[in-house]
Amino acid sequence: MNKNDIANIRKQFKLKNNYMQIQEIFNVYVKKETGEIYTHISQPFEILEKEAQELFLANFKKVLTGQLDSKLFELKFQHDSLGGTQKILLEGLQSSLSEDWQQQMLQIVEKMFAVKVYEFDTVVTFIRGEYQKPTKKRDQDTETGGDDEVYSSSFIFCSFNKADQPKKALTFDYIEREFKPNTNLDPIINLTAPLAGFMFPVFHENAADVNRILYSAGKANEPDYRFIAEVLNCEDIITAEEDKASFEIIIQKVIGDEVDTGTISNVYEEIARVVQENEDNEENEEPKLDYKDIERILTVSGVEDVDAEKVEFAFKDVIEDEKHEFKATNLVPKKIRISTHVADLAINPKEMKKVKYIMFEGKKCLLLEIEEDIHLEGFKLETITL
Repeated sequence: MNKNDIANIRKQFKLKNNYMQIQEIFNVYVKKETGEIYTHISQPFEILEKEAQELFLANFKKVLTGQLDSKLFELKFQHDSLGGTQKILLEGLQSSLSEDWQQQMLQIVEKMFAVKVYEFDTVVTFIRGEYQKPTKKRDQDTETGGDDEVYSSSFIFCSFNKADQPKKALTFDYIEREFKPNTNLDPIINLTAPLAGFMFPVFHENAADVNRILYSAGKANEPDYRFIAEVLNCEDIITAEEDKASFEIIIQKVIGDEVDTGTISNVYEEIARVVQENEDNEENEEPKLDYKDIERILTVSGVEDVDAEKVEFAFKDVIEDEKHEFKATNLVPKKIRISTHVADLAINPKEMKKVKYIMFEGKKCLLLEIEEDIHLEGFKLETITL
């Protein structure tokens, strides 16, 4: 799935939406420390109060919020996981009876708490429904397209949330006009910060792919690897942060320890150009870079003495999988940060050419080319010509 696919599904989580029909919601309350299922309840989603529906829909949007390979990960099921979570979810998609679907989801809950014990109560929420997407946009002239023909697929969605224990507090009763202790100590389900979640199946070119699942981590670049391997039974992943770090090590091995700011700027500009070309062509697959692509990028960026053998050697020295391809979107930082004891700077990669590291009167200095005047505490700084 690409970011546009995910964004389109995320925006469908709203009330009275013809493109997203949620048939059933299944909540499982699990006790802390023991992992014991305290209770569970299944209901048609439409009979929930409107306020409850809105809270859950906002929670589902939260699960699908974040960058790919940072917070959201498309995972591939392990080849030897027959009978695992993929099979359970497939059976869940095909179940016509609510009781069967509930039992299948309870199997997943049991797997979750066999792997990890939590110090707080938790709630695991499952929904199943149908997602639809028009095959083409509505043509206002011919009045065709839109709802005339749609792609349709069943799906299962899961959100895993913490149950917060309310603190004792003093409240004010407006009717009695007196202060009273808060006697309502029911757990509060924290739907604003899901601990994890997933959606099955994923969608490629508007077709369901049951061999993959979309996993959502609680925090960016902090996926739960045990959850991925032992609960979802999926293959290992590399986060965007790890991918970028490996790329930087490879570049350093090829270029050396020292580099000028112009070369850095050229490298990131070239990668950004590859990403932009892909977006302009509206391709479904994100652009990926192997060692041959890296050689070309370094060459056009002005790095001398670069050849395929040198890049391939550095590549294999850092990445175990010699067939690994970097996602281009993971490699371009939003900002390049320069930290010194005097100041911290955050610079757009394409503006790095305007930064020079120089020696002036025997002192190390950063020279920053700017176009506007600088104002400080209401004063315009005086320009000094060196």
